[in-house]
Amino acid sequence: MDISLRCKRILYELLNNPTFTGKELSQKLNITQRQLGYGIEKINEWLLNHNLPPIERTRKGYFSIDPIVFAKLSPQTSQLIAKKWMLTVKQRIDLILLMLLTSKEELSLNHFSFELNVSKNTILNDFQHAQKLLGPYGLTLRYTRKTGYSLDGEEFQKRKLLIHLIHNLLLTAEGEHHLKETTKIQDETILEFKKRIQKVENQLGLKFTDEKLKSLPYIIIFVLERIERGHLIENFAIDYQELSDTKEYRATEEILFDQQNIPENERVFITLNLLASNIFSIDNPDRISIPHLREAVDQMLRNFEKQACIYLKDHDKLLNLLIQHIKPAYFRIKYQLTSDIDLFQGEASKQFSELQHLVKHSVAPLEHLMGRKMPDHEIAYITMIIGGWMLRKQQTLEHKLKAVVVCSQGVSVSGLLLFELRELFPELIFLDALSAREFETFHLDVDIVFSTIELKTDKKLFITTPLLNEEEKIRLRKQVMVEINGFLSQEINTEHILEIVSKYASIHDREALAYELDRYLFRGVDSPVRKRERRNTKITLQELIPPNRITLMESVSSWEQAVRICAKPLLREGYITPTFVDKMLSYAAQDPYIVIGSHVAIPHASPEDGVNKIGMSLLRVRNGVDYFEHSIHIIVVIAAIDKQQHLSALMKLLNLAQSQEHCQAIIQSHSKRDILNIIHQYSQ
Repeated sequence: MDISLRCKRILYELLNNPTFTGKELSQKLNITQRQLGYGIEKINEWLLNHNLPPIERTRKGYFSIDPIVFAKLSPQTSQLIAKKWMLTVKQRIDLILLMLLTSKEELSLNHFSFELNVSKNTILNDFQHAQKLLGPYGLTLRYTRKTGYSLDGEEFQKRKLLIHLIHNLLLTAEGEHHLKETTKIQDETILEFKKRIQKVENQLGLKFTDEKLKSLPYIIIFVLERIERGHLIENFAIDYQELSDTKEYRATEEILFDQQNIPENERVFITLNLLASNIFSIDNPDRISIPHLREAVDQMLRNFEKQACIYLKDHDKLLNLLIQHIKPAYFRIKYQLTSDIDLFQGEASKQFSELQHLVKHSVAPLEHLMGRKMPDHEIAYITMIIGGWMLRKQQTLEHKLKAVVVCSQGVSVSGLLLFELRELFPELIFLDALSAREFETFHLDVDIVFSTIELKTDKKLFITTPLLNEEEKIRLRKQVMVEINGFLSQEINTEHILEIVSKYASIHDREALAYELDRYLFRGVDSPVRKRERRNTKITLQELIPPNRITLMESVSSWEQAVRICAKPLLREGYITPTFVDKMLSYAAQDPYIVIGSHVAIPHASPEDGVNKIGMSLLRVRNGVDYFEHSIHIIVVIAAIDKQQHLSALMKLLNLAQSQEHCQAIIQSHSKRDILNIIHQYSQ
């Protein structure tokens, strides 16, 4: 057994000044004579447990301490005792909540005051801070004369809080000591469950991280104690099949072999904690099979590469490393076991701050798979993995120019402008699209600002229109290239480059290489290739949306159904694959930028996601369908085979989306002919 913080302070004072009377000692420690007597009783139990003689009281109120106690508890030991009863405010609040979750007896104000060695007023003040921490868990602190202090709320949320407190305390100085002392948990019990978890590691062929191996015994012990006291999880929204089919579920037998009548829900909860625990190493990375996880992580990485304008070396090895971390994170996030513990103390480096911003904008495929937003601390961990990988591979963002887009016209237009500028300037890293107010508080360093309005900034500022036509794109690219390079790319001669390359390498297709070099070097500029490309690929809106790809509906049951109905003509004619439809829905689930007007949305995906031929299809839903905070009546699915051919028609579609008159005419139309007449007007 161990003794409380207050008992340790009493013992410390007596060892350092054995001439104290009981009255003097209680006055110094600001406790009552009754509390002092209770403390001496507990100290004596501890001394006897350690084969030491107890402290006795004389008739005159003095204390009689056997010399052997002084010999065993040296000055160094007493100093250590003094150190261990010093608590930070945060530790004290965590311990108050831990007592509420683990105590087997009713708790009064005296219990907290005595155990934590502070006044009742301090405890009452701590209660106010504790209540703020309980808010996100939906828990409240309650007091009645009959039952004392307790926590009200769902058992699952109490378990979540319990896990959070254990992690918090184990990360702080002397935290484990305070945890043991407050809960009166025995070292032998902890060691026993640690051995059981190590057997589970061997059975599963993995190694938990040191932090998890340290915390799991406490989590399981306290969960079992709560089960024994009748605190069971009742409403547990889980995919039972997903968890019960795992080796982790079968491994719970190794942990619970001596436990009787453990309900199925509780076995699954312990399984979830095993699955959600970070892994240091694993014998077979593919052992835990989560459908579509590899595809989602791969798409996240490719999103990051695109936004960071970088190709990550050894992509597949990094992919496997990320999957090893994200597998447990998947279970933590999906079943809401995450907590906001900051594992990375202090501010991240400038480079990692920028990386984290880009990663945050890349994780939509994972969020769609899990059905939940990814917490910032989980994004930070992914960033650390990617950032560490880049450092090892000597890749960096330091020498790349970074830009932001500032647009005052809402997320639809700003999102499209960001997309167009990324296409126009592949050599720049675009960090975000911001409103003017967001730009004022934007904390990341940038080199270039593209804005639709005048701004006060010391960065290179380029004013642009919200919707760029071809001439404006050419003019803007020339302006930016002169500013950042001091020259225009048309000063470079493609034929000269080909002559140099041919001296040192074999060129298998000279014409194709010349074409690709022109596309890269003269992007947005009047090169012969670009002129020819624009002339050959300018497809009209009317050509892309023929009558057989227009569908009229009065209402639909959901956004997903609307997209699938709209895509049917393209799917039927072989323009797209079923995978393309799934990808569209995946991107749309987290990307409200596809809304380009008050009633118009353009779901789309990348050409490599399953496009066979360029085309568009249109669905009119007269009664509208909810998408995020919008009511959408017109949906146009875009299937693009590259990033250029559809842009002319897309610009016309944007113009149409900005016309309230023509959008209302489409919404109220009674025939495809009415809609085709409007489309024709925007195809001239």
